[in-house]
Amino acid sequence: MSLRVGYFPSNNSLWVLRHRGILERAVPDVEWVDLRSLPKGERPAPAEGLPSAHGDHLFDGGYDFIGTGSTPPVTAQSKGHDIVYVAVSEPRHENGRLVARPDSGIAGVADLAGRRVALAHGSWQTTLLLFALDQAGLSWADIEPVDAGAEAARLFLDGEVDAWTASYPALGPVEDEIEVRTLVETEGLFSHRSLWFTRRDFAERRGTELAAIVAALQESDAWIRDNPREAAELFAADDGTDVAAWEHALRTRPFGLHPVTEEFVAEQQRAADLFHAGGLIDRKITVADAVVPGIAGLSA
Repeated sequence: MSLRVGYFPSNNSLWVLRHRGILERAVPDVEWVDLRSLPKGERPAPAEGLPSAHGDHLFDGGYDFIGTGSTPPVTAQSKGHDIVYVAVSEPRHENGRLVARPDSGIAGVADLAGRRVALAHGSWQTTLLLFALDQAGLSWADIEPVDAGAEAARLFLDGEVDAWTASYPALGPVEDEIEVRTLVETEGLFSHRSLWFTRRDFAERRGTELAAIVAALQESDAWIRDNPREAAELFAADDGTDVAAWEHALRTRPFGLHPVTEEFVAEQQRAADLFHAGGLIDRKITVADAVVPGIAGLSA
């Protein structure tokens, strides 16, 4: 039975692992599945719900293991999927922040009421924006979220949105053109970790392969830390972005897998509660239900 591993550029660790052949030394029959080649599934309006394809594909034959930002596993649990967390990264505070155009008249998060805010909806950016709004006494209903994806930088520069939950490398070229106004830094508000998760049945029945994935990711991440320029070339070759922009992004991100902690679970629970309060998921969930000590500690 082949091991199906999902990957895409947004999870830097899995993208590099896909291109370096490390996992294949331990698991010869690996099927790499580019998430961008799979059906995108239902994508609700950003004011009404969250996309769920990342979690859905763990259960419809798409792949057995995936790494994402913080939002997809919460969405997966809300749909009744029996997932388990495998590992998390260190905080990635430097990867992005909430910014506004300098001519928008927006001085702080409270000024976002009634404004158009661009984000990659369903990613970590949704969580960051919700945390920022909640801290300022606003709710999801108080803004007009714009699911901008790869178009976010252009919309921001053209003034079609007032603010942007932005990340590198996309934010770098924008900062070269205009002096963006930072509304809230990620640090102190949201840990913004990468994380990896799978199905409970896969974790329980194919533990040797799961341990091999974690070990291969640890080895690959160490290579990224030591060779950021070469790693950047793997991303730039895919999307045409300047290698230097990717190198900067990779140099400022932590690499390495770590056990799931109570602190992380508490942050995920807060996000899940805000998603439910904002009408983005249909039911309340308990994040701790997706934590199995032996599995969540594989990266220790």
